[in-house]
Amino acid sequence: MSEPPAWPSGIADDHTPIEYSVAFNESEPDRLTLRILGEALDTVPSATTNMSAARRFIQAQAGRFGLAVSRFDQVNELFATDDPRGDFGLWHSMVFRPGRRPEFKVYFNPEVKGVHRAPGLVAEALRRLGLEKSYDTALEYAIRPGELGRDDRLTFFAVDLHDQPHARVKLYLSHYNAQARDVVRAARAVAGIEADEIAEFCALAGGGTVTFAGRPLVGSYTFLSGQDRPVGYSVYVPIRSYVRDDEQAYRRVTGLLERYGFDSGQLDRAIDAVARRPLRDGVGLIAHVSLRLGPPRPGVTVYLSAEAYRVDPPRPLLPSLAGEHPELRMAAVRPDPTIARSE
Repeated sequence: MSEPPAWPSGIADDHTPIEYSVAFNESEPDRLTLRILGEALDTVPSATTNMSAARRFIQAQAGRFGLAVSRFDQVNELFATDDPRGDFGLWHSMVFRPGRRPEFKVYFNPEVKGVHRAPGLVAEALRRLGLEKSYDTALEYAIRPGELGRDDRLTFFAVDLHDQPHARVKLYLSHYNAQARDVVRAARAVAGIEADEIAEFCALAGGGTVTFAGRPLVGSYTFLSGQDRPVGYSVYVPIRSYVRDDEQAYRRVTGLLERYGFDSGQLDRAIDAVARRPLRDGVGLIAHVSLRLGPPRPGVTVYLSAEAYRVDPPRPLLPSLAGEHPELRMAAVRPDPTIARSE
């Protein structure tokens, strides 16, 4: 786009107000889920007017698709303010699965009234939804001593806008200057999952990074009605901060997909749909990669930026592939069909 962004959206590094992701699911390995995260922008965008635009968007889609907004209505006013703080006010996502109607989710900003207010807002929101016991458990495992509101931040509070049995409430936490062991401990709040798998995932996605001192690791808990502790956990590695370029990110991600039994060719098609450059010519197209553990849909998700306004240049000073995790050095010798097609 020739014009600068109308609003500095925090969804993407270049302020594009959308992000794509493709989810690979253990239960349906041959069927991808497509998700689009977006920020509704007012005709005169500002932090306050964009929140109003987001609510209008949700109301319009509720009428069009018959969305269940009762839980949204229960907590909406908690996060409403005329003076929003933080990186955003209200985001939404649309989820597309083959043969099904689209599903919607909304993301509230727990820090919208200030960092110090976030724990109380989330506690009250979960109390209204009957999930307060789950919250206590999550904080017990996820927060490092003395770090709530400092290096451990409550980043997103998300609610599914449907009333199916698998409808979720999710809480996302950003862990600054964290190591894999910190998110492994956080994952142990969830019974019945292999929390130690997260350490290997972080090592592979991060190229052997020990302390994630750039963009933070993010963890999320899934809460379901009738449960007194979280039922699922996901870890999100901001891979773009720990690679030289998207060619390196691609090799790490395809190695992870193959490790978990998924067809990386499906990722190639997704990248082809959004990429406008060779992968080695920039960094940030492949923004995050996440591992989902526990119900409702365990698997791996890859997040792709539109790069509508800017492409960040490669980082030539990062370590070469020779210094990466051994499994990723092996993955690196495989040909990259995406690079060939994008040139």
